[in-house]
Amino acid sequence: MMTLTTQITWLLLLAIPIACVAWTVTHEEVFREPREYCLRRSKEDRALLVRKFFYLFTCEYCFSHYVTIIFLFLTGYHLLMADWRGYLVAGFALVYVANAYMSLFGLIRQDIVKEKAEIKCLNKEAKEQKPERHV
Repeated sequence: MMTLTTQITWLLLLAIPIACVAWTVTHEEVFREPREYCLRRSKEDRALLVRKFFYLFTCEYCFSHYVTIIFLFLTGYHLLMADWRGYLVAGFALVYVANAYMSLFGLIRQDIVKEKAEIKCLNKEAKEQKPERHV
């Protein structure tokens, strides 16, 4: 069995690709059409289970559960206990850490967009204040 330090290190490292995959599928342009299809089905389908199934592909938090299950299966990672409870604890811990990473990424993206808008506004103001020279 791995030491607790090694388990926590793996927890923090495995959450990175989980967050990246979940964010990319639920936010990035490359998956826009499938995401819009899932969003439409989650709103318009008659059956509740179908609506909920498709909703899980539109929310990064929900989708991170799917991705976590895949990563647990691929890596066999468990946390604190070597039996099924360790996989359960690892699953919830990975989802929690991955969602913390996605929240930080979302805040960073908002700050970048805000900075770009402020720079654009400052450049526009500078151009408007600059006197034109007639040669």
